[in-house]
Amino acid sequence: MSQTQPGSDLPELLVKNSEAWHAWLNNHHADHDGVWLVLHKKGGRTTDLTYPEALDEALCFGWIDGQIDRRDDDSYRRRFTPRRRSGLWSQRNVEHVARLAGAGRMQPAGFAAVDAAKAQGLWQAAYPGQADTQIPTDLVHALAASPAAAATFAQLDAANRYSIVYRLNAAKSPKTRDRKLANYIEMLARGESIHPRRTMEDGQ
Repeated sequence: MSQTQPGSDLPELLVKNSEAWHAWLNNHHADHDGVWLVLHKKGGRTTDLTYPEALDEALCFGWIDGQIDRRDDDSYRRRFTPRRRSGLWSQRNVEHVARLAGAGRMQPAGFAAVDAAKAQGLWQAAYPGQADTQIPTDLVHALAASPAAAATFAQLDAANRYSIVYRLNAAKSPKTRDRKLANYIEMLARGESIHPRRTMEDGQ
């Protein structure tokens, strides 16, 4: 079941399980801009589809996961879209693709996304995942110089910290990185974050 949510750029998609998600991607991966996919939360009965299952199927068809959104007590939503050709790859997803390819699950669209990444050097430049992220030295020094920013940073959830580090590391030049760093320090000093700070159990 797919329906557009008020104020959302993409429709919500609710499917029963991973097999149904696979079938939807098989039919729509090449002609759809993306969906807010409903995922299982611990104890929920809305869907049996879990995040690891959803990510595996998405990678097989050249799609990728993104932002998380609240839904209800039984489920949450995660944004899934076709991977951009210039999109960076995480080491985690590189490892997932190797596992999926070994199991014979990768689809032509998934292999095409991998080939495009290799051709642009993005495959070889895969970045560490959230669990392995290290705070870069320039960010450490900038936080030390701004107690207000440091106080906010200390209260951020892992996803918000990771978003800052990821975007800094994705900067194309030292000048761009310096500008981004200054902007993030100002943002943190105001007590703000990139994403709303989540406190709910998302069931991942």
